[in-house]
Amino acid sequence: MNKVFPDAKSALDGVLKDGMTIMSGGFGLCGIAEVLSDALRESGVKNLTVISNNAGVDGIGLSRLLETRQIKKMISSYVGENKLFAQQYLAGELELEFNPQGTLAERIRAGGAGIPAFYTKTGVGTLIAEGKEVKEFDGEKYIMERSLFADLAIVHAWKGDTAGNLVYRKTARNFNPMMATAARVTVAEVEHLVPAGQIDPDHIHTPGIFVKRIIAVDPKLKRIEQRTTRKRLDTNKAPAGTGEEV
Repeated sequence: MNKVFPDAKSALDGVLKDGMTIMSGGFGLCGIAEVLSDALRESGVKNLTVISNNAGVDGIGLSRLLETRQIKKMISSYVGENKLFAQQYLAGELELEFNPQGTLAERIRAGGAGIPAFYTKTGVGTLIAEGKEVKEFDGEKYIMERSLFADLAIVHAWKGDTAGNLVYRKTARNFNPMMATAARVTVAEVEHLVPAGQIDPDHIHTPGIFVKRIIAVDPKLKRIEQRTTRKRLDTNKAPAGTGEEV
């Protein structure tokens, strides 16, 4: 079975439909499937429910689908870096299902593992618990959370092989491995595509059985949401207390 496609458009061909649910990996701008999300925008598919920690930042990633009003609902845990996301939600133009971040991660993991629901203490006694079943275990209250499973997952990996095995690099691992397991079809974009057998099995994060389609993308300059730097020390000044010039 050939899993390698020449580009994002062809990799998504026959998969997309209006009203579908899509998982999109990444955290902020780290590890997002930017090429695939841009292809979603170009396809014109609409009324989407998108499961993602956030929606990128203004003008990048999933935010571009917010610009074109292709997303009907977001299931997320954070919107702080995206003004358009917040504006559409506050204006009643975008449905939003807020999740504690750990709960979101576990809902996705459970979906990939075939677990329909689980109980957690997170959110008990808060707005998060409204409308959810509350049960007591060992004298403590827990709320039931349903798992998440999507029609399509788009993920970004550092390296992949032609069999679909994936390796994520450092913090770009984030939500990608869980989402790759929790959809009917997973499409991966990889920076380095190698022949099957060239990745050490002990290094594989997502086994190829979960990945249906894969494309190679050019490694891009990694975007940074918030750049924080220290002032460079003036090397011409003498150490404090010496009274000497260097």
